[in-house]
Amino acid sequence: MTIGDVAKHSGFSIDTIRFYERKGLLAEPERSPSGYRHYQPDTLVQLRFIRRAKYLGFTLEEITELLSLSQDNSRGVKGVKERAQAHLGAIEERINELTRVKNSLEQMVDACPGHGATSTCPILRALTDEEHPLEKG
Repeated sequence: MTIGDVAKHSGFSIDTIRFYERKGLLAEPERSPSGYRHYQPDTLVQLRFIRRAKYLGFTLEEITELLSLSQDNSRGVKGVKERAQAHLGAIEERINELTRVKNSLEQMVDACPGHGATSTCPILRALTDEEHPLEKG
């Protein structure tokens, strides 16, 4: 397949495919004597893997590691599970932090009358007041 074919079938742009090659996410394809890239069908499988891993929030560095582990029959599954567990833990921490932020913001919005002097706005006070407990867990 040409890079245009891969782009068409994968939904990734040609520039993104080239970027993934430079970053080592995709193997360097074979080249014709005239320099055109020729991709194997498994490139589409790798791109699907990348798309789904990105959807799950993995970084490109993590995806590179997952792709490497997927080729390792001796420690691959264990390594993938460990990476996924660590990623899940980080997501849970982020959810907890976002919940705290949401709760603080809800309290400020509920306390704000939406009119009057800016000096009495609880949202603005929370953003500027050094003594406000906004950043305290």
